[in-house]
Amino acid sequence: MDALSWLLLLICSLAGLATAIGMISLAKGNKSKATLSLMIIVFISECAFLYLRGEQRGKCPLGDWGEILMFIAWSLTMFYLVIGSTYRVSLLGFFSAPFVFIFAAICLIPGVLEKNVVREAGDALTVDYWGELHSALAVLSYGSFALAMIVAVMFLALNKKLKDKTLSGGLFNNLPPIHTLTVLCNRLLWLGLVILTAGIMSSFLMEDFSSHQSHLWTAIAVWLVYLIFLTYKLLSGMQPKTFAIACCLIFFGSLIPFALL
Repeated sequence: MDALSWLLLLICSLAGLATAIGMISLAKGNKSKATLSLMIIVFISECAFLYLRGEQRGKCPLGDWGEILMFIAWSLTMFYLVIGSTYRVSLLGFFSAPFVFIFAAICLIPGVLEKNVVREAGDALTVDYWGELHSALAVLSYGSFALAMIVAVMFLALNKKLKDKTLSGGLFNNLPPIHTLTVLCNRLLWLGLVILTAGIMSSFLMEDFSSHQSHLWTAIAVWLVYLIFLTYKLLSGMQPKTFAIACCLIFFGSLIPFALL
């Protein structure tokens, strides 16, 4: 196996281990510092993977589904490391690690990550940096949307325990207040929308607009859906449970158009 395959195996193994340790700690009602340490190593490994892949392509590595999934995994991990410490949401790593594991595992499936990538000809002066920025910001926004979806899942799990009046156990004791999760989910969605807006705006400065046209219109469609959703939530006072469920459905639904491109 080449270096990229070994990195994928490492990411997959570490994310799986972080999930397992998190589950064991949760069952005992403890917080796991090991999960955070493992996810930091995962993030470093993801950076190494994207760097090497970018060197192979000679540009931002977003040329196939494997690269896109790893870029989303990198973005998700980065937002977790920043947001988790800012909001002191210790269980965010436990909920994030399985998704990173799944993304890395999918990349290991033959055909998902293109083999024998040919580096694009030309030098740094021929690179369309606005096009690269558009692609990078669009995928980066999905990291924020993905983390918002994970926070929504945490909300639904806590809401169910409150509804069932099972107010004990590791999950309940370690989750933050339900209002904090709602606020965090909402802010992550707005953050993702801002990043996606910047990505769309940068696309209009690209040298070759036609080469990114299908992806651009898809990004605009996703942007409109999130904008309408967040505006409706702001004006209507949507119930938190409905908001959380809709957040999950919109995220997974927004992945479908990109899969069909």
